[in-house]
Amino acid sequence: MNISKKTILQKGKGKSRKQAKLEYLYEKESLYFAQIAESVKDIAIKELKDLGAYDLKPVFRGIWFKATKKDFYRITYFSRLISRILAPLVSFECHDKDDLYKAARKIRWEEFLTPEKTFSIMANVSESEITHSNFAGLRVKDAIADYFRDRVNKRPNVDSKEPYITINIHIHKNLATLTIDASGGPLHKRGYREESVSAPMQETVAAAIIRLSEWNGKQPLYDPMCGSGTLLCEALMMYCRIPAQIFRTSFGFERLPDFDTILWEQIKKEARDNFKGLKKGLISGSDLSEHSVNAVKTNIMGLHFGSEISIEQKDFQDIESIDNSVIVTNPPYGIRMGKDQNLNKFYENFGLFLKNKCRKSIAFVYFGEPRYIKKVPLSPSWKRPLKIGGLDGKLVKYELY
Repeated sequence: MNISKKTILQKGKGKSRKQAKLEYLYEKESLYFAQIAESVKDIAIKELKDLGAYDLKPVFRGIWFKATKKDFYRITYFSRLISRILAPLVSFECHDKDDLYKAARKIRWEEFLTPEKTFSIMANVSESEITHSNFAGLRVKDAIADYFRDRVNKRPNVDSKEPYITINIHIHKNLATLTIDASGGPLHKRGYREESVSAPMQETVAAAIIRLSEWNGKQPLYDPMCGSGTLLCEALMMYCRIPAQIFRTSFGFERLPDFDTILWEQIKKEARDNFKGLKKGLISGSDLSEHSVNAVKTNIMGLHFGSEISIEQKDFQDIESIDNSVIVTNPPYGIRMGKDQNLNKFYENFGLFLKNKCRKSIAFVYFGEPRYIKKVPLSPSWKRPLKIGGLDGKLVKYELY
């Protein structure tokens, strides 16, 4: 084995990097890609801008944006609506498997991983001469394996479940972009959900509902069918300025060759110093199910200020009143209710509850099955499709007088 070649296989060695004078797309142009569900793209654009992104260019299922390194780290840490953030390495014309293989071989992969580390490939192909995503992924995998084998006669292994790094290849109209998953896994996985119920709401859906409710803490927020508490947890984290990824132990951007440890530690410290306390009773919830109540209590106790959220076991029809409040809820439907329940009657009763017991409140109700909207005896202020997290439902706003 050639010893001099082995010495370059130490990720993040500044000296070898300077000699190579290699810069990737994300470095040269401060350019990144946010994967986002189409139905929340408008509010995700505002979130990105609020977190410091600029030169935003929406495309199908995502947004290209630019950001300083500090804001790129902050966006990945704080974003509540984005699914993943990708850091692009190269873009190139790709008409066949050889174009793909050659371009992937040109990357200095020792800057991202070593033969002892694992990687995974995610591929997406559309309207191109290469027609199969799996095939494109295999060619990139082969290029990486051969790159290392040629240098040290050893190759990193593929691990699709918990890889050290995830590499994405996207080919559209014969233009290929090779990126690194800077998130280190899907961002909807917050890490606070220790206990769950059947058909739990995905965290990004809950965050979108809280954002669309425009709740700002001036009125109490209540969820009368809180399930495992995802809406309550997302409301708390938003109000208290807690980063969405506070529990994530590693990020994909830590694998990038220009990763700045000191800057990252500074961002985390600034976030901790900026926490905002929660008053008792500002966020509350209840559920008929004892299992759900136990689950939500477990989940919120892991969060900063979670002890300030009040949770009761109670049927919504037994609640005396919820006045001058913002109500957010995801009522159970087929999956959670079981087939034998009379859902038409259930939604009629829920509408009467809102009408008679929630005066001067505003309700935001997510219907996983939109056909039940017409069973609620109230006129909506608006209805908005929310197709995200595997759900195809509608969020409905009711103004209650």
